[in-house]
Amino acid sequence: MLAVRTLSIMKRPITMASTPSTPPSPQSLPSKTTSLRTLSSKKPRNILTNPIPEEDPKWVPLNLSRSELYLPLTFPTGQTFRWKQTGPIQYTGVVGRSHLVSLKQLENGDVGYYFHYTTSDSESSAAKVALLDFLNVEISLTEVWEGFKASDKRFAELAIHLGGARVLRQDPIECLIQFICSSNNNIKRITMMVDFISSLGNYLGAVGGFKFYEFPSLERLAMVSEQELRAAGFGYRAKYIVGTVEELQSKPGGGMEWLAALRKVDLPEAIVLLCSLPGVGPKVAACIALFSLDQHHAIPVDTHVWKIATRYLLPELAGTSLTPKLCNRVADAFVRTYGKYAGWAQTLLFIAELPSQKALLNSTEEKSPNSKKRKLGGITKVPKE
Repeated sequence: MLAVRTLSIMKRPITMASTPSTPPSPQSLPSKTTSLRTLSSKKPRNILTNPIPEEDPKWVPLNLSRSELYLPLTFPTGQTFRWKQTGPIQYTGVVGRSHLVSLKQLENGDVGYYFHYTTSDSESSAAKVALLDFLNVEISLTEVWEGFKASDKRFAELAIHLGGARVLRQDPIECLIQFICSSNNNIKRITMMVDFISSLGNYLGAVGGFKFYEFPSLERLAMVSEQELRAAGFGYRAKYIVGTVEELQSKPGGGMEWLAALRKVDLPEAIVLLCSLPGVGPKVAACIALFSLDQHHAIPVDTHVWKIATRYLLPELAGTSLTPKLCNRVADAFVRTYGKYAGWAQTLLFIAELPSQKALLNSTEEKSPNSKKRKLGGITKVPKE
């Protein structure tokens, strides 16, 4: 079991009760005799009755500062493959399974939201609850990062430039299927697979040239054969998705209830249970645990995280090969350094290693006048005067 050092973390108060992101009852399904080809040929049900205006949309502020949520460091960084960039510093996706929403970084640093479709005031309220839950707003990123900066000088220096990198709280089934698709894969192909799976759900509308759908229910996913997924380019992952859906449907209370219950167990138990599903290994299980199951100290260890760990946390292991046993050692090192929200710290350190962010950091530092520059982890850093 991982040794967890407790941090004093302030919770961000919200006026409405927090609602878990466990999905509601599945949508009505066609009979099992209906083919995938027939379903795909049906005209989409376009319920986009409140499209975003081309100019001057009425963004509603979330009252989250840039240090609490910065969209470019949250959405295109590998947590989710369902959200799309639909404008300058604007991202669109689905929360609560059926609420199509756009988020935009406003000029004052706040984030504005715009729901494209709601049926009533109560539905609008439920949509906002789902959005706040998805964004994990009860956790104060500022407070969490203060603890990290006190524990790690390198994190403190990176945090100056990478503020607002928030960990999302996704629907567990969506997260599970996405990360089965991500195993040994590249971003372009993962996105293609996730888009195909998503298109099996009810159509919600189009924004910025992208079509958006409810994520399909387990019952709908169970209607898709391994052959159909292989024909769509899933390769060997097709059998894992079919097998995982079958396993989830056999769980007492159903797969949605079983997955949601993993939010209440210890991390090692959650990892073991997730790894019992076809196509889920320790790294994929850790991603699911961190990004959807409230296991905030889960550490998805891959070669990138291994390099970070051997460079900064376990230098004595530099030059050695990553093994399952060393994966546990890496995870323990992150938790010893960063405590109960170690997964959030690992996420920022991972983002800092992405080529786009390295380029951005270097560009930022090159524009800084007067200061002496020094190297930190391959990134040119400017010490604070």
